[in-house]
Order: sequence, then structure tokens, then C-alpha cells
Amino acid sequence: MAPIRMIDIAVNFTDGMFKGIYNGKQHHVSDIATVLSRAWNAGVDRIIVTGGSLEESKEALAIAETDGRLFCTVGVHPTRCKEFEESGDPEKHFQGLLALAKEGIQKGKVVAIGECGLDYDRLHFCPPEVQKKYFEKQFELAYATKLPMFLHMRAAAEDFCEIMERNINKFTGVNGCSLKMAENLDVVRGIPVERMMIETDSPYCEIKSTHAGINFVKSLWPSKKKEKYDKECLVKGRNEPCLVRQVLEVVAGCKGITDIDLFSATLYQNTCRVFFPQDLDAAADALLAGRNESQ
Repeated sequence: MAPIRMIDIAVNFTDGMFKGIYNGKQHHVSDIATVLSRAWNAGVDRIIVTGGSLEESKEALAIAETDGRLFCTVGVHPTRCKEFEESGDPEKHFQGLLALAKEGIQKGKVVAIGECGLDYDRLHFCPPEVQKKYFEKQFELAYATKLPMFLHMRAAAEDFCEIMERNINKFTGVNGCSLKMAENLDVVRGIPVERMMIETDSPYCEIKSTHAGINFVKSLWPSKKKEKYDKECLVKGRNEPCLVRQVLEVVAGCKGITDIDLFSATLYQNTCRVFFPQDLDAAADALLAGRNESQ
């Protein structure tokens, strides 16, 4: 049996925690290389680094260029959308995003536009009208680059769906924050396997001992507090790409899937269809499609 292969579609490597900075205070050295080593050893073989602003997207691209298995997005998170107007020239800011996306595409690194969408839980960062305006605007980036969109929605379903009605949204990504409550697991059970991908959204959204799906977790790593940093251990409370394996296990468990190898292969193919269509194994894709239809 081939080893499990996974793609983590959302890692925030631009976050200070991966530089050892927590709440503005340095606790340990930058350790992205160590985090990546753990991920590769766990069966992750591609990671998409998330961009959440123009400057963050530039950093995400720079990080992605350090390893052939790293890729990235370009876009503006809903809580950061005020940066368009604060730049003094929203159209010039948009063109900066477009130019960066095109540069990243030429380098084979930018695979999606985002993280964009709506977040009404954190309106103190950006008001809803500004979020909606620039969520809509970023569809133009997707059209211009012919890239898929990496989307975010929190407490904004009505407005989000209204905007999305004019677009096709075929796939749903699941992370630890999607697996907190029993009601969340019911939602996951209803997502068709052939329309699912997984992510960590690290360093956030770890699966905690209080989460409804914790009993399905089989893969564990030792951890230590940031004050006692040890490169051989996870930082307690900081999510990492290697833990996408736990997301896989919880989703499989709550859906009653016992063949985790086939399940991971299906999710891998799903992710390639969206973000890496040039790398699809046509024969495997056809086989997986046939199996899913028969289930």
C-alpha cells in the first residue's frame, strides 16, 4: 500500500508565530524549516501558503520560492480590505495584486486568489460595506488570472451567498475549526467526499481535547510550551501542517470511512483538480471518480 499523501491547502507561514513571536514577544527562533520537516515526514507533500494582504502575499510568494513543494495565494483577507482605500489609490493597489499574481503564476507558485471573502465576526477591523466591495473586486483577479479562489466566510452567510450566486463554488475545505462541535461533525458528514479538501489553517484552528472529533484522532506528536521550546516537539497551542493528518482522521472517523488510504487519495485528487490541474494523474482520477460514484 502506498503511503498516505496529503496536501494542506492553508498554512499562514507569514504569521509571527512561525518566527517565534507571540503577542509581540520573541520566545524562540524562526522554525519554518523544522515545521516543514515534520510536515514532509507526516505525509504532507504540498502546502499552500496563505496571503492575506498585498504585503503578506509578497512574503507568501517569497516563502513559496524556498521549496518546490510550497505554493501560495495572492489576495486580501476580508478583515484587511481597508488597505485598498488606505493605500490612497484602490485601483493601483488592485493592480499591484494582479501584477504579483501574474509574477507568481510565471514562477509556478501562485495557485489561487485569496484569502478573500466576508468576516462579520470581526467588523472592528473592517466594516461590511468595505468587505463586500473588495470581495467583489477580487473576483476580477480570478477572472484575469484564471485561478480558483480561496474563500473565507464567518457570520456573513446571507451576503456571502448573494455574492457567490453568480459564481460556481464546487469544493469545501475542512480544518480543525470545522470539527469543534457535534453539529459541525454533522455538517462534515453531509459534504460529499468528492467535493472535499482538508487544511490546518495553522498556526490557528488546532484540534483540541475539548473538540467533538477528538476521539477519532490517532496521530499524536509531543508538544512543549513556547517558553520551553524544543525543535523536536510541537509548540503547545500552535497548529502545524503535520496536523493535517489529524483533520484527515477526524473527517474519516465521523464519516465512517475505514479505508483511510483511499480517502486520502480522493482528497489529494480533489485538491489537484482545483489547485494543481496540470499534475493530475488521469488514470487515477478516473478510477477515483468511478469509486466515488459507486459508493
